[in-house]
Amino acid sequence: MPLRPDYLVIGHICKDLTNGGYTIGGTATYSALTAHNLGYRDGVISSNGPDIDLSPIPPDILIELRSSDASTTFQNIYRNGHRQQHTGSQAAVLTSKDVPEAWKNSAIVHLGPLVQEIDDSVADCFPKALLGLTPQGWLRSWDEQGIVYPVPWEPSPELLQRADAVILSREDVGEDEERVKDYASRTRVLVLTAGWKGATVYHQGQVRSFPAPQVTESDPTGAGDIFATAFLTAFHKTGDPYLSAQFANCVAAHSVERSGLASIPTHLEISRCRKRFGYPT
Repeated sequence: MPLRPDYLVIGHICKDLTNGGYTIGGTATYSALTAHNLGYRDGVISSNGPDIDLSPIPPDILIELRSSDASTTFQNIYRNGHRQQHTGSQAAVLTSKDVPEAWKNSAIVHLGPLVQEIDDSVADCFPKALLGLTPQGWLRSWDEQGIVYPVPWEPSPELLQRADAVILSREDVGEDEERVKDYASRTRVLVLTAGWKGATVYHQGQVRSFPAPQVTESDPTGAGDIFATAFLTAFHKTGDPYLSAQFANCVAAHSVERSGLASIPTHLEISRCRKRFGYPT
């Protein structure tokens, strides 16, 4: 039987542009590397051009690629705690046709778009999986200069009803509390992250907030994706969204102390967070 991932993340592996060139990034990258260190057999479905080097991804992470003329590029600029993003080229859209048949039985599926690149039909491929959405890529557009700006997300009722957890940030929704409440009313669990302030969980009519550990921040890039992966894996094992949020806060806090792919939490850091919250391995 062909191998299938236990944790499958779908979305573009992108080129994060830096002064010295680029590093690979995007939800697909940070989530896959985090799931790998969490002990999962994980996989990625992405679309990329020939202009990207995927060698930093360990060879035991399964990758299914749709060929494209170019890869998606991003540049993140942080000023006074706020991020301004620029995007250049975008790789091809991902549809249900890009999902290998054997992978439709993955236990956890994470849809993590960057540039609106995931067609809603993809979610229909996984009727039995725990389905998590990090919809930041559906909440952004860009102008002719590539400057990214927020846009409303109007998900189909079917997608929100199918999702087991939706994880987004205050930045994603422009601090719009009413939009958050609307999304939360239409899905099982919604988690709103707020960087160093922690996370708020909306579940069954209750709203509970959990502070993040206080650390010295170096680079927050990827922290939201790391949080989401830690949350989804814990939620899959425990069914407890509150414990899962606390565990994810702990794991993500380690990531902001380092930059780039070095921010992926280590096995030791993950083990300490698991022990702290009594979370089973």
